[in-house]
Amino acid sequence: MDFEHNQDIPQSPPSAINETSSPQKKRSGWKVLWGVLIGLVIVGNAALFMLLLGVVVFFSAGEKNQYIEAVIQSGPRSNKIAIINIQGIINSETAQDIFQQLKAAKKDKRVKGLILKVASPGGTISASDNIYNEIRKYRKETDKPIVAFMQGIAASGGYYTSAACNKIVAEPTTITGSIGVIMGYLVLEDLLEEKLGIHPVVVKSGRRKDWPSSFSKPTEEQLKYIDDKLIQPAYERFVNIVTDSRDELDIDQVRRLADGSIYGAAEALEEKLIDKIGYLDEAIEEIKSLAGIDDALVIEYQKPFSLANFLNAKTNAILKIDRDTLYEFNTPQLMYLWSAP
Repeated sequence: MDFEHNQDIPQSPPSAINETSSPQKKRSGWKVLWGVLIGLVIVGNAALFMLLLGVVVFFSAGEKNQYIEAVIQSGPRSNKIAIINIQGIINSETAQDIFQQLKAAKKDKRVKGLILKVASPGGTISASDNIYNEIRKYRKETDKPIVAFMQGIAASGGYYTSAACNKIVAEPTTITGSIGVIMGYLVLEDLLEEKLGIHPVVVKSGRRKDWPSSFSKPTEEQLKYIDDKLIQPAYERFVNIVTDSRDELDIDQVRRLADGSIYGAAEALEEKLIDKIGYLDEAIEEIKSLAGIDDALVIEYQKPFSLANFLNAKTNAILKIDRDTLYEFNTPQLMYLWSAP
């Protein structure tokens, strides 16, 4: 019978390939799905990062010239005294910051006077001189008084900028003075040639083109050249600035004081380099008297915290070994700076 015949036919075993093909396809499908998801996450994070970066750039541009007004002393808003800060080493960034604060004060018609709060040992000649010039220009254009208030250290370039103000008030423990110029640089000749075996080659159009050079020790002729061309002109400008700003002192008296010496507040007052010893309250009373007002709202310009400012500060803190950095490292800079050992 056909039935019996079919029973006698051996049955082929189930194919292993057929049994396992379905799970493999499932696993392959999951791999594809996970790959797609991971790709979407990466793309999404990249897009989010670009969006945040765009927001930072946008608000960085918008907030560049904006400051918050922190209230230091309450009073009528119709009369405002604004405090502007110079802190740390004076450089081009410090100067730009001061320019923006002066600009903000100039726009605010309720500001009756300024206090320049100085806590600085000085800095570059150019930045110190630019700040001095902008303060004098503000006084001339607005006919509003400015009082310098010295805190801690207000020496060299710190004194230079303070001299632009109508009056100078210093805390009892202030260190000021240091009227003079300093320039320093490293001579790498022995390090390069004897220790590292490096021999610098300089090709120049004239023998003075690279004076002073970090690749060789300066000669007496070179030192005199630097003094005549750089040190003395900058020194004379400092002396003249102080003479013009301090009516009580003539140029000979200023020269006697301008040997680089530092002065405590009491000695500075005795030598007529400052007008009064006191704290911020005394500086506020002085500016109110000069402005002809009895009461005022005292505010201090401060930069608001923002992600843009935070990232910019972090970026500036990173050492960049580029051409500009190497140039600054290798090139001597004239400074109105008190450089204590």
